[in-house]
Amino acid sequence: MAEQPLRRVRIRRGISLRQVAPNAVTAMALCFGLTAIRFAIMGNDPLISPPGNRSPTWFWELAVGAIIFAGVLDGIDGRIARLLRAESRFGAELDSLSDAIAFGVSPAILLYLWSLHANPRFGWIICLALALSCVLRLARFNAHLDVIDQPRKAAGFNTGVPAPAGAGIALMPIYAWFVTEMPIFRDWRFVAPWLVLTALLMISNLPTLGWKRLRVPPAARIFAIFAAGLFAAMLMVAPWISLLILAAAYLALIPIGVMSYARLRRRAGLTPPGAEPDDPDDPDEP
Repeated sequence: MAEQPLRRVRIRRGISLRQVAPNAVTAMALCFGLTAIRFAIMGNDPLISPPGNRSPTWFWELAVGAIIFAGVLDGIDGRIARLLRAESRFGAELDSLSDAIAFGVSPAILLYLWSLHANPRFGWIICLALALSCVLRLARFNAHLDVIDQPRKAAGFNTGVPAPAGAGIALMPIYAWFVTEMPIFRDWRFVAPWLVLTALLMISNLPTLGWKRLRVPPAARIFAIFAAGLFAAMLMVAPWISLLILAAAYLALIPIGVMSYARLRRRAGLTPPGAEPDDPDDPDEP
């Protein structure tokens, strides 16, 4: 049998045009996260005064707002990719790198300049713990990208607190300070343990509710739309109170997620009643 002639295969380099849009949104989130550091540095500089008649918290508000907007962009880039069918490994890696900076490094530096610099050595260690926990969580997530059998993901659960939600929880003392102006919320002795708790939640093995798991009963959908509209309006007129309520509500959902996943595993016959809801060393878990 005659040998078939070898055909030259053309390999496409780079990314396709439709992949540009979601990756551009991810890059924007990264830039907003880095810009938050710039505003935090300006807010910590006594020689720089806010423009016009702005309050002394002007730069801190811009810094927090930049991280929150980075979280909004992070929430839509994946949906844009799925809508355009532009998912790629490049986009997944870029998203993790962006999250590490926007929701790990930026909140850590912001909180250090805002509060923890009052105790430079211990405060810096706490900031490193927050940034490191975010990076470790993202590394664990990337390590399971190619794993097919992921029970939690299939059931609509996350493992630990996601990076954007972790950043939102870490910034809760700043929200409270914006609302009340009470010095206790800026005291490093209050902020430090709060950041330790946030870091542990991000790298924990706790099952937390994902978007797919949050379902509204048909009879309550109209009320859910009504509440979402009111919250959007409240977010415009009282943003810090709204973000404080939102972060507190997410914290309240964590034990609900743990109990819900434990109940789901018992129904599936994976965990006997009274046992732990999950094995932290289970290789099948993300």
